Amino acid sequence: MNHYITSTTIKTLREQKGYTQKQLADLLLVSDKTISKWETGKGLPDLSLIEPLAKALSVSVAELLSGECMVNRNRSANMLRSRFYVCPICGNVIFSTGEGAYSCHGVTLPPLEVEEADDTHQLTVEKIEHDYYVTMDHPMKKEHFISFYAYVTCDRVQIVKLYPEQNAETRFPIKGHGLILAYCNKDGLFKLKV
Repeated sequence: MNHYITSTTIKTLREQKGYTQKQLADLLLVSDKTISKWETGKGLPDLSLIEPLAKALSVSVAELLSGECMVNRNRSANMLRSRFYVCPICGNVIFSTGEGAYSCHGVTLPPLEVEEADDTHQLTVEKIEHDYYVTMDHPMKKEHFISFYAYVTCDRVQIVKLYPEQNAETRFPIKGHGLILAYCNKDGLFKLKV
């Protein structure tokens, strides 16, 4: 992780819960002086206390470490507001129906920013029978390739993972209007409305 818990984070979260230093200390089986040291920057919680501290403060470990609380602004779960996250180390793809805090290999993953398809990442979509046939004229080499295609409508997401040496093509059963997304491991996430 790039972060460890800060004194400000602990104090802010404790106050938001309405706990005194003594009340938080009792929950964690430590002294109130220990909590005071954490909040003044004169000490840090032991690694074994991270999970219990997060639980006592009603946040996830990731939120505790980053100091940023996640609020679900996508309560209706419209899939068109979904987010994709990709690990730069292993290529792991994480899909979420809203914004979240995710990490892989110790790296906090930012949500991918979606861009309109450009000249070098031109998506071609054809209707064939009851499917969208999606292609892109793109290198499919180990160092530069299309990692996945996704078809996103208001109520569903379909993802097809691609690998180097494959063709940059796939088919999706047509399920209505939405977006076709293509993720290039070098240049990012591109979209085309269908």
